[in-house]
Amino acid sequence: MSFEGKVILITGASSGIGAAAAEFFAKQGSLLALVGRNEERFSKVIDKIKESGVEAEPLVILADISVDYERIISETIERYGRLNVLINNAGFAIPGTIESTRTEDFDSIMSTNVRGTFLLTQLAVPHLIATKGNIVNVSSICGLRTFPSLLAYCMAKAALDHFSRIVAIDLAAKGVRCNAVNPGVIDTNFHDCLGFDKDSVEYAAIMDQYAKMHPIGRVGESDECVNAIAFLASDSAGFITGVNLPVDGGLNEKSPRG
Repeated sequence: MSFEGKVILITGASSGIGAAAAEFFAKQGSLLALVGRNEERFSKVIDKIKESGVEAEPLVILADISVDYERIISETIERYGRLNVLINNAGFAIPGTIESTRTEDFDSIMSTNVRGTFLLTQLAVPHLIATKGNIVNVSSICGLRTFPSLLAYCMAKAALDHFSRIVAIDLAAKGVRCNAVNPGVIDTNFHDCLGFDKDSVEYAAIMDQYAKMHPIGRVGESDECVNAIAFLASDSAGFITGVNLPVDGGLNEKSPRG
C-alpha cells in the first residue's frame, strides 16, 4: 500500500481514530489536510507527527464539519490542488433513549454525524472523480446492531452505513470507491462525550465490561481501525466498494448484552 504524495483529508483528526490515522498517513508520505475542533488536542497530534521525522507539514483546519464544509474543501484544494482520499471520521454521541433523548441532542448528532458528512462529501466528489480517488467513512458497530441508551447515535451510524453503500453505487462508474469501517469499542477519548473520564477508575471498569462483550476478549485500539481504513483506501482494495467492514473483535456476531 503506497500513499506517498496522496492528498488525504481526515475529519475528526484531533483525537482517537482520526489522530491515529493522521499519524499513520503522515509516516506514509501523504499530504494531509486535517480537520478538528479541539485546538489543544490538535497541537498534540501535530507534535507527534513532527517528532516522527515527517517533513511535509499537514494543513490544519480548525473547523466544525456541520457548518464549515465549504471552507474545509476550499482550503484543501487551495493548498494541494487535488484530493485523493476523503476519510469521514468526525462524529460524537450523546446518551439517550426514546424517552430521554432531547430534540436538540438528536439534531446535534445528526448535524455532525450525517448532514455534515453528506455536505462535505458532496463538495469533495468532483475532486475525487478527477483523481479516481476514494472515500472511507468511519462508522460504528452501532450502525449494524442495536445498543441501549444510544438511540440517536445508532440511528446516525445506520444512516452513515447506508449512505456509504448508496454513494458507492452512485460513483462506481466514475471510478470512485466508497467504503466504511465499523469499529467496536475502541479505547479512545471518544468516551468523553458519554461522560467517562479516560483516567478514572470508572472508565477502567467500563472498559473491562466492554472487553467481556467482545468475543475476542478485549476492546480495540485505534491503530487496528487505521489498518482497516488504510486497506480500504489503498489500491489493494481496488475491487472493493460499498462495504461495511466491522473491526469489532466479533461483537457484530454476539449480543451486546454479553
